[in-house]
Amino acid sequence: MAHFQRTVPDKHQDTLFAVFEQMGRYHPDEPHWYLPLIGVDPAQQGRGYGSALLAHALRLCDEDGTPAYLESSNPRNIPLYQRNGFEVLGTIEAGNFPPITPMLRRGIR
Repeated sequence: MAHFQRTVPDKHQDTLFAVFEQMGRYHPDEPHWYLPLIGVDPAQQGRGYGSALLAHALRLCDEDGTPAYLESSNPRNIPLYQRNGFEVLGTIEAGNFPPITPMLRRGIR
């Protein structure tokens, strides 16, 4: 947080910290895999690479029966996550930040 306080302009800090606070409310307390970054170069999107990356991560989750949690910053990706068992938990919104969708996939045993 100290890094953000030093580098983010003062006029944006309240919004940024409000987003972080909301993210913390949705983040599970139980042991889980956190999938913070899954991305594909826009020129390569629509070719199944995102699904392949996600499938690899979810195999690891399934091996130990642990839930997976992520936040989607792109509404177009929500159906992909839902097809893979993720449930929408809500919406994170603050100031002029684009909405973020926290999602959880329960552990499979």
